[in-house]
Amino acid sequence: MMLGLVKIRVHKGINLPLKDIFHSDPYVVLTMGDQKVKTSCKKNNCNPVWDDELTLALKYPNVQIGLTVYDKDTFSKDDKIGEAKIDIKPYLKALEMSYHQDLPNGVKVDKVHPNSDNCLAKESCIIWENGKLIQDMTLKLQNVECGEVKLQIEVIPKILSEDAFYIA
Repeated sequence: MMLGLVKIRVHKGINLPLKDIFHSDPYVVLTMGDQKVKTSCKKNNCNPVWDDELTLALKYPNVQIGLTVYDKDTFSKDDKIGEAKIDIKPYLKALEMSYHQDLPNGVKVDKVHPNSDNCLAKESCIIWENGKLIQDMTLKLQNVECGEVKLQIEVIPKILSEDAFYIA
């Protein structure tokens, strides 16, 4: 059963660490369960602008979205630059609320604060807009000395029968 779609616009990387001697060629891979999508590669850039839109099917309520930034290498395995996790539970809670209320456009459905369970660099809000949930966020990369990724998440709900939305 599909709960909806998650569209992620990967805007840009900020202050990504240098992985090769003179440069980095970064790209982003998003995973969710058995799904895997990736952005284009930006050559010689520690502050890349991708503006790539990637889409994942929201199938399981307890599966996080994994974000990993890699450095493309020509003659060896690509180097991992850093990673982050995106918790989908706030979206599921917001979707459930939206099914039980007629929400006006622009309403703040939830505010997500940085904590030990997420990789947020600063708090951000989930907004209801034209039947979708939208959140702009900046993620701090983990397991690396520096680097952030700015992105926008858009959750498009699948309308279920009888206006019900169930979280397992």
